[in-house]
Amino acid sequence: MTSPYHLPAGRAAAGPYAVDISPETAGWGYCGLRVLDLPPGGAHTFATGESEWLVLPLSGGCTVTATDDFGHDTFELTGRADVFSAVSDFAYVPRDARATVGSPGGGRFALAGARCTRRLPARYGPASGVPVELRGTGACSRQVNNFGAADVFACDRLIAVEVITPGGNWSSFPPHKHDEHRPGEESVLEEIYYFEFAGHEGVPGLGYQRVSPSGRGRGTDVLAEVRTGDAVLIPDGWHGPSMAVPGHHMYYLNVMAGPDPERAWLIRDHPDHAWIRATWPDLPADPRLPLYTAPERPA
Repeated sequence: MTSPYHLPAGRAAAGPYAVDISPETAGWGYCGLRVLDLPPGGAHTFATGESEWLVLPLSGGCTVTATDDFGHDTFELTGRADVFSAVSDFAYVPRDARATVGSPGGGRFALAGARCTRRLPARYGPASGVPVELRGTGACSRQVNNFGAADVFACDRLIAVEVITPGGNWSSFPPHKHDEHRPGEESVLEEIYYFEFAGHEGVPGLGYQRVSPSGRGRGTDVLAEVRTGDAVLIPDGWHGPSMAVPGHHMYYLNVMAGPDPERAWLIRDHPDHAWIRATWPDLPADPRLPLYTAPERPA
């Protein structure tokens, strides 16, 4: 039985985008995601409209140009071979502008967006400035690339991070939620998970994603087998675990935004599973992590 919240690869494709999730198609108010494949020498231009955008290379490099009535800014993104090989640089493009993404060598690029009210300046985010964090220990170990975290890079509403879970591990655990406004304790944030997996000798990877009802909102309930190019929409509910099958590393891009006046990632752990955090100090982190670290800042 398919879920309206699980979008297998291709289901959310539209026009030039392999994935095109907007607030309208998701049925919510703020966040969206596009995944753009460009051939060598390809380019794509889009209007940012009422949303701010982060352009993040998933594979390959690109040039990003933001143009409005006041002029234009151009940023050269070095990018990376793939999401399992390196941290990437990225670019911020504000609302009420036109953006062009061009790639001499071709590649795959995520456009993470959120409706917003403030117009911030276009900016470049260097790979060397991305904090790489290890969360959890043992089988709950994962790596988080906090390129667009709320306390790292300034946006109006948009929050975005990358998570890498080694094969056989569980991440997004303990299950947590952010669907209730509780000042200082929990934020209201819509969320998109976009997945990619490392193959092995030509065999594609896969994993599993769970979302369970929290008693609020739509009562979102998902148990999905996920593969490269899939997305899962999380308007509400306890989400986690995200499970990577043994032998295949799992990557997901988290895109979040919501109505709260403070741009913050504040979560509540599921009360049945929150105790697991107390076991982490007794276990080592997975020795496979980090898969990589951010490059050193230029002297």
